[in-house]
Amino acid sequence: MRSDITKKGNERAPHRALLKATGLCDEEVGRPFIGVVNSYNEFIPGHIHLDKLGQAVKAGIRIAGGVPFEFQTIGVCDGIAMGHKGMNYSLPSRELIEDSIEIMAEAHQLDGLVMIPSCDKIVPGHIMAAGRLNLPTIVVTGGPMMPGFACDKDLDLINVFEGWQAGGEALADLEEMACPGAGSCAGLFTANTMACLTEALGLSLPGCATAHAVDARKIRLGKLSGIKIMELVEKNITARQIVTSDSIDNAIRVDMAIGGSTNTVLHIPAIAAEFGLDLDLDRFDQLSRETPHLVNLRPGGPHHILDLDRAGGIQAVMSRLSPLLSLDALTVTGKKLGENLEAFRPVNPQTNKAVISPLDSPVHGQGGIAILRGSLAPEGAVVKQTAVSPAMMRHTGPARVFDSEEESMAGIVGGEVKAGDVVIIRYEGPKGGPGMRETLAPTSAIAGAGLSESVALITDGRFSGGTRGPCIGHVSPEAAVGGPIALVVDGDMISIDIPARKVDLLVDPAVLEQRRRAWVAPEPKITSGILARYRNSVTSASRGSVLR
Repeated sequence: MRSDITKKGNERAPHRALLKATGLCDEEVGRPFIGVVNSYNEFIPGHIHLDKLGQAVKAGIRIAGGVPFEFQTIGVCDGIAMGHKGMNYSLPSRELIEDSIEIMAEAHQLDGLVMIPSCDKIVPGHIMAAGRLNLPTIVVTGGPMMPGFACDKDLDLINVFEGWQAGGEALADLEEMACPGAGSCAGLFTANTMACLTEALGLSLPGCATAHAVDARKIRLGKLSGIKIMELVEKNITARQIVTSDSIDNAIRVDMAIGGSTNTVLHIPAIAAEFGLDLDLDRFDQLSRETPHLVNLRPGGPHHILDLDRAGGIQAVMSRLSPLLSLDALTVTGKKLGENLEAFRPVNPQTNKAVISPLDSPVHGQGGIAILRGSLAPEGAVVKQTAVSPAMMRHTGPARVFDSEEESMAGIVGGEVKAGDVVIIRYEGPKGGPGMRETLAPTSAIAGAGLSESVALITDGRFSGGTRGPCIGHVSPEAAVGGPIALVVDGDMISIDIPARKVDLLVDPAVLEQRRRAWVAPEPKITSGILARYRNSVTSASRGSVLR
């Protein structure tokens, strides 16, 4: 066992003494040591129940003859951090989570890991650590939140973000009822997208992604994952045997089929890099063109994750997609994906048919995400095309430029943005933010003002998975390094053609060159602490905003 280096031999008597100080007996010291990496905290609704899920995982490990050691990571609630300085810290937390897991696993020479994350940056941070460490690993994502219900309809957090401008009694009802308890927000936002892709990668047991936080199935899956990690340790099935180029492609295809968050275009390349795999941005667009959109989930469609779960979850989606998938990919069941899918049977066949479209009759002919390039984004930009109305798939309009999220909010709420405009929010990229804040507040304000069918938004920052409408993010190069988005002025005409994958600044190149020579990089907004270190090390969004 890997952990033997910490506990075998006379020279390790001091080590064993310390282990016994934690309450271990000799019988336990001789067994495999399994790290239970838990992101439980009391800030995040998606995490407030993970202490109980951790107990279930540890019970499973003990049942199978292992010794669990639980430790925690940090976690940021993007909803609470949204719209102010706190959001600068969200994306940087991803690498800090990864680093903390590496430190704990390597310092104590653990034999295997069960990871218990939920929510946006936290799930990818865990998976990136799994790739870096390459230990036997299984992931138990915390599960979605149940939808709320008020105003005679199902609700989620985005209803509140988009509804606050209306005020009145309905706002109080939304605030009270939209988020009924534990779990990651009820639509296909970033947290649930990443949980779905974790299962698609083969790192979670079948059914884990959509089993809701309050469902007893989640506790059972926790126990079963604790049992299964012991089999993975015994057979030395490590994370890099499961996450390969084939399984990455499988996950991207699932992402396209379910219409997932644009943040996956940051997280999946970052994950791939830690698994020693190259993943070009254009791979997303290639697979999107080949993979139809099969499930119309919030925020772009009517269904919540609860509907997908009742329809059979990610195993049902992968069954639909099976002609397009690499079925020989290994999973944490110890079996190949094809074997898992052969064993799958939807318990609600009518719901399965109603929620998940067949390949030959999809919701949309292409997948959820499109990669755009052009004179405004030479290195690429991303849009959730399945959440854009047909009327806005092509749009040309005058730029309305803001140099921060706060400026844009003041302009949108203050009536400065008119139908037909293209809102530009810049200096919010990985370096410029720093930290590449999500701009859910401006996108929701545009929707709340009834402009999502007539106004486009373009940013070098990023969006919440709850964003809908013609919102183009991750524009690269970003403004802070002098990318073309830094050269736009009010009134410049911007052309967007999503079907053609183009986003262009319609300004004479000679004029742009004059502006480029006159451009001066702004002083950094933050000059100390983790964000200053992050700004100095982070790469472009087109490379996943990883630290190098």
